[in-house]
Amino acid sequence: QLQASGGGLVQAGDSLRLSCAASRRIVSSYAIGWFRQAPGKEREFVAAIRWSDNSPYYGDAMKGRSTIFRDNARNTVYLQMNRMKPDDTAVYYCAGGMIDFGLGDLSKYDDWGQGTQVTVSS
Repeated sequence: QLQASGGGLVQAGDSLRLSCAASRRIVSSYAIGWFRQAPGKEREFVAAIRWSDNSPYYGDAMKGRSTIFRDNARNTVYLQMNRMKPDDTAVYYCAGGMIDFGLGDLSKYDDWGQGTQVTVSS
């Protein structure tokens, strides 16, 4: 139901935008988040957005270097990543769920996309 795309190979300092497209209309009680997982590390929270009020929520992973926003007409959420670093190299996943609070808790998300690889070279 969620399709992540936009990953690729970039250089340190570059920007990249990821997309998460939902296959059906998103209801107001839904939230979509982005997580990432580097080899040998746990999956960590990057950002999320509530559909009800369009409020964003950021984790520590890329705070200040990322922006999450949505396109209602396309049922798509974007993650704009700037000033990228080699440590940002990971598989990025988008996930969705009916979440009221705790957007950074991956266990609250029911729907997961397939992930998109992001590699940042130094």
